Amino acid sequence: MIPDAFARSTIDREGEAGAAWLAELPAIVVHEPDAFAAWGGRGAVQLYERDDDRFAMLLERANPSTLSELADGDEIATAAGQLSRRLSIPAPAGLPRLEDQADSWADELHKGAADFPGAVPAPAMDAALAVVDELGRNQPDVLVHGDFHARNILRGEREPWLAVDPKGYVGDPAYDGATLLGPRALALIESADLMKGLRHELDVFAEAAELDRDRVRRWAHVRAVQAAFHGRRFGFGRARSGPYLDRIIALVDQLAVSWY
Repeated sequence: MIPDAFARSTIDREGEAGAAWLAELPAIVVHEPDAFAAWGGRGAVQLYERDDDRFAMLLERANPSTLSELADGDEIATAAGQLSRRLSIPAPAGLPRLEDQADSWADELHKGAADFPGAVPAPAMDAALAVVDELGRNQPDVLVHGDFHARNILRGEREPWLAVDPKGYVGDPAYDGATLLGPRALALIESADLMKGLRHELDVFAEAAELDRDRVRRWAHVRAVQAAFHGRRFGFGRARSGPYLDRIIALVDQLAVSWY
């Protein structure tokens, strides 16, 4: 179902990470309309029609401007938190569960520590594994977006902001908060006190989303440790090599230590 030219260009550009993403793509596309249908336009674009045999959807039009374009971090965190609260509804049956990924997360962390010794200090590594065990293996029956960052929140007409591109997982809404904070770190990379700014935005988001602040922080920590290993192995979409990649890796290394 995936066009050959698209698959080749993705692998040429992204390497092993692109191949892994392509392998997961059909399952991701299948559950996107399920999430839209469950929300029924509540905080997300409306699903008008779906053709599952063709992996096609007809969706409500939204403005191309995104939440990431706002200059005020408090406004971004508040809008995202309010939207996260509205999207966190009881999950319909049949969606993939985030907790089913816990074993692969743990394996990934152990492999990263073995392949890149010293990249993440042992206390931070232990804390990340604790998150997987304590939060990752038993998650609530709540529908979560799964890729909840500010570029996936578009300006709407029916509502101020509408979510797009959900993965449609069942799990912990705090996981979505951690997904939001990752790109925000890059946006604040030039700030005088990066962690002060991030912690403030975490507080604003958690209050607006009515989520436990520490739970969001712990998910942000494990995501940062994952990113530290991923960046060394594959690079990032913004940089595959060179000085900018080195700078992003230094940033996620800082987060991997500071968040725990």
